Amino acid sequence: MKCKNWPIGVCSWSLRTDVKGVAEAMKKIGLDHVHLGIRAAIGAEGVDVLAAIQKQDWTISATMIDFPQEDYSTLDTIKVTGGVAPDDCWERNRDLFFGAAEVTKKLGVKYLSMHAGFVDESDAAYARKFYDRIRTLADAAAEKDLILLLETGQESAKDLRHFIEELDHPAIGVNFDPANMILYDKGNPIEAVKVLAPWIKHIHVKDATRTRQPGTWGAEVPWGNGEVKPKAFINALEKIGFNGALAIEREAGDNRLGDAKLAAERLTSLG
Repeated sequence: MKCKNWPIGVCSWSLRTDVKGVAEAMKKIGLDHVHLGIRAAIGAEGVDVLAAIQKQDWTISATMIDFPQEDYSTLDTIKVTGGVAPDDCWERNRDLFFGAAEVTKKLGVKYLSMHAGFVDESDAAYARKFYDRIRTLADAAAEKDLILLLETGQESAKDLRHFIEELDHPAIGVNFDPANMILYDKGNPIEAVKVLAPWIKHIHVKDATRTRQPGTWGAEVPWGNGEVKPKAFINALEKIGFNGALAIEREAGDNRLGDAKLAAERLTSLG
């Protein structure tokens, strides 16, 4: 299934099931691409999960690593607990990333995505730590010929671009999630595509409405029901020459399979 010439996939974690369940859901929707969460496949305890993944006939557009301490209940909690920011979790999270890079390499996938945490250069010590830690992970990705994709949303596109330019690392790219720009109230996703164009390698198809109360979350909604404006977003991707995959992500609602199917249908109608 495609939109324009871009393959359409789904984020495995959106389906809240195991490898077999993901495969069954993809068949129901008619998809053969997946953005695959791989924390369960890392290390000795993940051998069976990795073997199950390797038996599938799907195409993995990117892998994804998340971290156990992350708390998305409020904007304040995720700012403190997200990505590489917490000092007391850094060594464990670094090792998890190393394991994720190893699994990604074994699966023959080029991109490994993550939420890095909030880019904040107002605190010099925090910024220095953040640069050092992301550079460490990017170096590990480069050693395995991978590209580390930083996901958008927790800072403005302008701030993320500045961070990437200052880091100046060949193994860094962007997994662009337009809804996150709205959920975190960090700008217009269409304009953000232009700002981050040189680094955008992979796309999350997700929609949202912006909060009316500063400091709180916006609301995630089915693709096409929010403020992303799908036609304008697809046109923006065409204008920058994007040539990656579109992965449907749905992290709210009680009918995620149905919402993913609806998103796929709406994407194909645009293509």
